[in-house]
Amino acid sequence: MKRVGFLFNHDAAHQAAHIAGIARELALSRPDIEVFALWSRKALCTVVEEICGPEATRAIKWVKIEPSPGARLIAPAVDRVLPFTRVMALRRNLDLFATLDAIVSTERTCLMIKRELGARSPKIVYVPHGAGDRNVSYHPEKAGFDLFLISGRKYAEAGQAMGLLGPDNWRIIGYPKFDAVLEGKPRPVLFDNGRPTFLYNPHFDPVLSSWYDMGPDLIRHFAAHPELGNLVVAPHVMLFRKRFHYSLELKKLRRRPGIPKEAAAPNILVDTSSPRLFDMHYTLGADVYIGDVSSQVYEFLAIPRACFFLDSHGGQEIGGENYRFWQFGPVARSVPELGQMLPDWQAVAARYEQVQREQFAYTMDESDVPASKRGAAAIAEYVGAGAGA
Repeated sequence: MKRVGFLFNHDAAHQAAHIAGIARELALSRPDIEVFALWSRKALCTVVEEICGPEATRAIKWVKIEPSPGARLIAPAVDRVLPFTRVMALRRNLDLFATLDAIVSTERTCLMIKRELGARSPKIVYVPHGAGDRNVSYHPEKAGFDLFLISGRKYAEAGQAMGLLGPDNWRIIGYPKFDAVLEGKPRPVLFDNGRPTFLYNPHFDPVLSSWYDMGPDLIRHFAAHPELGNLVVAPHVMLFRKRFHYSLELKKLRRRPGIPKEAAAPNILVDTSSPRLFDMHYTLGADVYIGDVSSQVYEFLAIPRACFFLDSHGGQEIGGENYRFWQFGPVARSVPELGQMLPDWQAVAARYEQVQREQFAYTMDESDVPASKRGAAAIAEYVGAGAGA
């Protein structure tokens, strides 16, 4: 019997939905394959169980992975600047990983398993935790993965151009998070005052994110102009987990500004930590998107709507494929400039709808077969599990 582990090993649960649905489908459709959920934090385990549902939860083997007791003592301090708990949880469980045929992961920290185990290592399968355009999505280290399960042609073409993808180490499966999160979910009503709702979704990177230089001012703008509509501030879940952020990509440390007192206005909702930051509650419910470099814009565009972007770092001059998503709406270089644009959001929605649909289709391969089922079938084939039971 083949053994496949799904790795849930992060500081927050925002990546879980990208592979939990695949684990569910593999456990339910292939009783000839042992499916393991390898989890490091209870919050992660809870989210995965909710996505999998009772039947799959019973079929999956749940294994907690954690650092040694000594490492756990110093983890709270070290985790503030480094992914210490993640790395030490992997290091302590290498013998367990060596018993598996494959491990499925959403991020590249797990590649240390291959480096440490060498010939004893299982195959490592990568499912991207998003659909973004920046270079970090195609980091050279990712060439260490054995199989890529990707959302669409965009990643396939860029991955091949950058030397990550070979002739036969990838499969296009669509976007599994949509299966896990959207199934039967209506658009939520975020405010009951009849006004449009604007979603502000800043990234956490201290160089690329608009929060550091513009975020508090955007809140003040909506507090001063309630006639404009409502504002939901729903950043990347990692933004408010640390007071200081260091960009590994761009080598810069910055202190994150706090939330201004104007956020108490009745037309403003600020969420810095709940599961709604990554379960598509806000991206479904909002009428308009305001962002910078977060790939969540592609999740928002599951339904085409108006988008605006804040450029706080000269991204328009950099341009290129890293900023492909800035084609989806106007780009402003300041909050006052953005404020002048926002009242025309309905016209903006109509003007950019065609390019949004084209780029969404290029990024997310849609099929009658759900992405999670396609992913489960690809993994079963890859580990040589035969035709199934």
